[in-house]
Amino acid sequence: MEKELTHEEMHKQGIAHEHGHSHVHTHKETKAVLNRMSKIIGHMEAVKTMVENGRDCSEVLIQLAAVKSAIGGVSRVILKDHIDHCIVDAVKENDTVSIEELKKAIDKFL
Repeated sequence: MEKELTHEEMHKQGIAHEHGHSHVHTHKETKAVLNRMSKIIGHMEAVKTMVENGRDCSEVLIQLAAVKSAIGGVSRVILKDHIDHCIVDAVKENDTVSIEELKKAIDKFL
């Protein structure tokens, strides 16, 4: 018997799946997003080490600015991927729930 993938595993592998809405989510940039996030996590660990080692606050702030920029970049990739695939499908299927969820997410993000 084949093991059923979890929701998270489907996202990691870029597999189309249901989200409780009327359309199926297909993400083309999942691997790129995960790679970027791994780099961000590594960068944050390096910044943490800088703080632990008593590095100059200016240097820490510069590194945090770089992390903030990287987070902004990965956020743009996720938003574009979501619009290109999920929201386009939602509009075609008149799925107003997904469109409203995106609006709420953008409000919180900004």
